[in-house]
Amino acid sequence: MAEAPNRKTFGLQQTASIGLSVFLIVAPCLGTPSAATPSSINGNGSDYPEVINGVRERAEAQIGKKWIETPDAVLNQRKELEWARYLKTALNLPDWVDLGIENRTRFESLDHPWRSTARVGGGRTDSQIALRSRVRFGLGGNGPVRFLFEGQDSRVYGDEPGGFVNNTTVDEWDILQLFGSLTASNVMGSGLRMDMHFGRMTMDFGGRRYVARNDFRNTTNAFDGFHWQIAKDKLWRFRAFLVEPVIRDEVKLDEQNKNFLFWGAYLENHQIPWMKLNVFYYGLNDQRFANNNLHRTYGTYGLRLFRSAGVGEIDYELEGAVQVGHVGQVDHFAYNPNAQMGYTFDVPWTPRFLVQYTYASGTRTPGGSQSGTFDPLFGARRWDLMATGIFGPFLRSNISSPGWRVIVQPAKGWRIQLKQRFWWLAQGTAVNGGILLQDPTGGAGNYLGHDLEFRVQWVINQNLDFDAGYDHWFKGSYFDRLPASANLPQGGNKDTDYFYISMRVRL
Repeated sequence: MAEAPNRKTFGLQQTASIGLSVFLIVAPCLGTPSAATPSSINGNGSDYPEVINGVRERAEAQIGKKWIETPDAVLNQRKELEWARYLKTALNLPDWVDLGIENRTRFESLDHPWRSTARVGGGRTDSQIALRSRVRFGLGGNGPVRFLFEGQDSRVYGDEPGGFVNNTTVDEWDILQLFGSLTASNVMGSGLRMDMHFGRMTMDFGGRRYVARNDFRNTTNAFDGFHWQIAKDKLWRFRAFLVEPVIRDEVKLDEQNKNFLFWGAYLENHQIPWMKLNVFYYGLNDQRFANNNLHRTYGTYGLRLFRSAGVGEIDYELEGAVQVGHVGQVDHFAYNPNAQMGYTFDVPWTPRFLVQYTYASGTRTPGGSQSGTFDPLFGARRWDLMATGIFGPFLRSNISSPGWRVIVQPAKGWRIQLKQRFWWLAQGTAVNGGILLQDPTGGAGNYLGHDLEFRVQWVINQNLDFDAGYDHWFKGSYFDRLPASANLPQGGNKDTDYFYISMRVRL
């Protein structure tokens, strides 16, 4: 795969901008220095600390209960959109204008690459620095008519032969969101809220297994089209959409295709706290390719039942989906049940223990008269399966995976996790799109091994956070038994170590 330009060095411009951003965020958190060290600004005698604290206080007044809602608030997770807008406040912009910038810098490395597409093997260690920068500009504040532009630049540095570069890691200088929206907060006096969005947007739905605004991956799913919702505050909401998925290009402007359509409806009901309910349908019609065997036309029907975690309480989540339709000229029937149950202990560090299971069907006879490999659509997998980035060996497709997880919070802003999952192919003859290996005879079996992950997150505030993790993948017998035709890189059957550390700055 051709490399995008200018990836070989980590530029001084990026380093300087990140350092300046960290200073602007951390400085207000340090409090007012002693009066014995005043600084003058523009010769008018104003104390620099007073200016910094004034910006902090005005910026933080826009979040929490007085949050100035962003135009995409009903489309995406609030935690990804809400932070103190220091830049906007420093420029003294009015409430009806939104301006924010974000940069996430992540170093990651892995050894013993296994994908058949890996350019070199031999157990070498591959590492790279991934940068994802975003800028957002919105108009309308909390008003009924709003506009949002969000740009994103995703690229990697230090990419050497054997690196992992594709449109999940690189998407340079592109439009992530560009839409107008209309909101009615009390439709005809009914107390119902209605929202409509037209243009390019990102979307999160429910548990985010099938449609998500990516948070860990270096590039982000986007869609061109229409979204509508009607809701009763904190009780229920119904959403529908008709879009063309944006096709990411590493260096050119992303575009859509009229032969690639995605639509759906999603109902959320939270009236029963111990059994919250989601019901959904997604339709996909992908006719982009000249090869008819690659066409996808099917519907995904699903149900999600869950109870949110609480101290001293049992929580659970049951989510399943069934796909029915056609892949090429053959019938398609696939399914994906997911289950987890947890308990949060009422002791220091509030440890939460979960057991989890994921199954996604595979095609029993590749090349036969029926397709059975589940399509994960546009979902996210970091939060329940594993880290993605240059790692991410497993998709929610042709997989069977039980596991457990322990989460503790030793101090405010700190979150530590230990996770283990075991991995089997649901069908040994079929491929999993994450490992990109296949033995169509089934002779290699289906045991892929197990992985043990340790993750630490430190959220200093909404504007600055750190995330680090280490995952050791104990590879299974499948990799020792693969035939030469699978193109397993040299050393790819040995265990893989994956490490990452990242910093996110938001202004």
